[in-house]
Amino acid sequence: MLAIFSAIVPVGFIVLVGVVAGRLLQLEVNSLSQVSVYLLAPALVIDGFYRSTLTAKNITLIIAGFGIISLFMAIIVTIAAYFFRIPAEKRKSLMAASVLPNNGNMGLSIASFAFGATGLERAMIYMIGSSILLFGVAPAYLRGKSFLSGIRLIFKLPLLWSIVIGVSFQVFSIELPLQLDKAIESLGQAAIPLALIILGVQLSATKFGIGSIEILGAFLRLVIAPIIAYFVGARLGLSGLDLKILILQSAMPTAVNTVVLVTEFGGDASLMARLVVVTTLASFLSVPVFLWVLR
Repeated sequence: MLAIFSAIVPVGFIVLVGVVAGRLLQLEVNSLSQVSVYLLAPALVIDGFYRSTLTAKNITLIIAGFGIISLFMAIIVTIAAYFFRIPAEKRKSLMAASVLPNNGNMGLSIASFAFGATGLERAMIYMIGSSILLFGVAPAYLRGKSFLSGIRLIFKLPLLWSIVIGVSFQVFSIELPLQLDKAIESLGQAAIPLALIILGVQLSATKFGIGSIEILGAFLRLVIAPIIAYFVGARLGLSGLDLKILILQSAMPTAVNTVVLVTEFGGDASLMARLVVVTTLASFLSVPVFLWVLR
């Protein structure tokens, strides 16, 4: 049990630092987010691929697992929204909360603290699939535009290009001169703590509230998704650390960026913010349970 909490407590502590900083300091969250999204996160991905020991089969199965899990979750949310007669705008927020996990701020951090570098590199593969859904498919769904418009957004973000660069380094066995790999590694190491601080700052400005939709969203995101991940992963033939990371990443709370997406493209923004807060706080109770089961 001590080992489990040793993976959660550091994450919670850094988030708490962000909450305090958000209360006491006048921080520009947009600027911090841009540094994270456009500089540090791409460096983390490039470094991860540069040093990765994963095979193409591992990578393909993890991404395929995430895609199938997301499809099942979308179907479940659609059925639940119809059954409970949830209005269209609230349904969009519930869909975003249930399908889009926080694999950047919390997922990578917990995977790293719990399973080390080997867990982190698998978690980054999951995050890639999640990011494509978050920045590519989700805006098109929320706005009601075509899938192609979402794909265009992916090409404007550095994530895709950092994947291409990182994979190229590995495939062609490129060795960077003048210890540039150390520089990229240092930038990547800064991505996780900054992402957690940003999460804390954003939580400090979000009002807390619980209603029936918030409870439903938390149950779907924190309980149903990881259970589906187990069956999907087992069906795909994943085992060992690959399966553990698939389940753990699926147990993460709702992605903080969903608030930005809903505000920009459509949905109930205030409900979205509450869903982020509720799932994030509840995850500090649910994630240790799944970690205990996985260990």
